Amino acid sequence: MIELEDHLTRLTLSPAVGGSLVNWTVRATGQPLLRHSDEHAIHTGLPGKLGCYPLAPWSNRIAEGGFDNPEGWLALTPNSLTEPLPIHGSAWQQAWQVVSRTADEVVLAVVCQTPFAYRAEQRFRLRDGELSIALRVTHLAAQPAWHGLGLHPYLPRRPGTRLQAKASQVWMSDASKLPTALAQIPEAWDFRQLKGLPEEPVDNGFCQWDGHCRIEQPELGYALECQATGADYFLLYCPPGLEFFCIEPVSHPVNAHHLPGRPGLKRLEQHQSTHLDFTLKYTPL
Repeated sequence: MIELEDHLTRLTLSPAVGGSLVNWTVRATGQPLLRHSDEHAIHTGLPGKLGCYPLAPWSNRIAEGGFDNPEGWLALTPNSLTEPLPIHGSAWQQAWQVVSRTADEVVLAVVCQTPFAYRAEQRFRLRDGELSIALRVTHLAAQPAWHGLGLHPYLPRRPGTRLQAKASQVWMSDASKLPTALAQIPEAWDFRQLKGLPEEPVDNGFCQWDGHCRIEQPELGYALECQATGADYFLLYCPPGLEFFCIEPVSHPVNAHHLPGRPGLKRLEQHQSTHLDFTLKYTPL
């Protein structure tokens, strides 16, 4: 475990468990700002039980057993015991290394060979209650490949939790959670104005996002003002009956490798890079 502190908050990281963010808390009270990871969650060794983890070289699910890369078909196999489709790339299932560390910043990196060779780097910075995560991927393989990025934070959900995130359209999904068609955003999912989370399950991608979101937690006494760059989409995951939700900044929609024009994906040649940045600013209410 690695810790960073500023005068307001404390951050805990686990490089060995997928380069994951374990906890981010208010120093004075211990109040979690992301879903709290207790000892049981930490000992599972699963990034999906922790506070946030990186998604590279793609976000979410890919259908059809792979995708057509610039040099031909790239076969993929399912990589999660709970999902029938390949999901979230490979960086989250690797142990990361500490590249550098200062009083307010930690840089982690990993070199992966699956499904092709690439290097991923995360730069975590903590200053004045603002957490900054910079995710960068560099393509290492001799042949080009399609890349996408994302971050998967888990946030506390209480009855009064409210969200603001402006988007223009939403991808409707089928039973396998793959997108079927773009649609106008239903009223219950329209977060152009600050509002509570829907009661029904949501696991959908939202398009034409301006990168800004605000999360208010009246019962917990704080708000997070968030800004993403390199992410024109977000995924909203609201599982009913559970005390968390996810708003994930991502560079591309689910299954973009099979959508017309491969929206949001980047074709990288050897040594070319792409990046996604996300800042979360803590403010007491």
